[in-house]
Amino acid sequence: MSEGIAYQNKDIEFKMLSESFKEKSFAAYGLNLPKIKAVLPTNLPAVSANELRMDNLFLLEDHTYALVDYESEDSVENRIKYVDYIARIVKRCYKENVVVPVIRMVVIYTGDVEQADDTFWVGCMTLRMEQAFVSGLPTEDIYRTVKHKLEHGERLTEQELMRLIILPLAEKGKEGKRERIRQVIELAKRIGDEQEQKFVFAGLLVVSDKFIDKADAETIRREITMTKVGRLIFEDGMAEGEKKGERKERIIAIMNMLELNIEERRILEMYSKADLRAAKEARTVKH
Repeated sequence: MSEGIAYQNKDIEFKMLSESFKEKSFAAYGLNLPKIKAVLPTNLPAVSANELRMDNLFLLEDHTYALVDYESEDSVENRIKYVDYIARIVKRCYKENVVVPVIRMVVIYTGDVEQADDTFWVGCMTLRMEQAFVSGLPTEDIYRTVKHKLEHGERLTEQELMRLIILPLAEKGKEGKRERIRQVIELAKRIGDEQEQKFVFAGLLVVSDKFIDKADAETIRREITMTKVGRLIFEDGMAEGEKKGERKERIIAIMNMLELNIEERRILEMYSKADLRAAKEARTVKH
């Protein structure tokens, strides 16, 4: 669902993920993977006009890539989508670094799916997936434990923080997920450490974005922005977006000046060398 919580500015979501998910582990979901080293951009170069955007792409500590998708159904269409994602990641890595990456396809299924085949065979190629089924999580026990610790001022473990994020996905159906999201938001408001609170909000925005409708997404966004950390998240993100918009306008202005053969020394009296260089590059691509 592209029109979810962060539908107005996907850069906000990516910024939060980059700052919050480093050094985290997937062990809370029963997956034996190296810790996350970096969060990578999820927009992929597309041959068609339609942009493909996966859920998450992580660089792990062993220098492999983890392509992570959250799904509420097991379908052939999803597996074809993964093959497309993987091909585009390989293409991007080879083009940028002349290396063929080692990619792990990780699928985290919501409570709506209890089992799925972990391979997809197409004759010349077999896709093997590492799967997690959060339907098996003891959701009520996790919720009660986290609630008790926060009510008594105790700090949550990394595993508890990771499970708190995924808790809504363990529910079946939209209504169950919606109610659990509200509960997680209320718990997250009680987290005393701002970085940990930011981590939970970031994760909640990402995993819930795909499974709820636009109206519910906006309600959740408003709830989060009522907190101090939430306001900082979105204000910083929007400010960054505004900066990018302003730079785009400057580059367009410089391109127009170059088209009119205005001397570079005159342009540099008004704009920076970096903006001039970017305008030249954009002009080259345009022509």
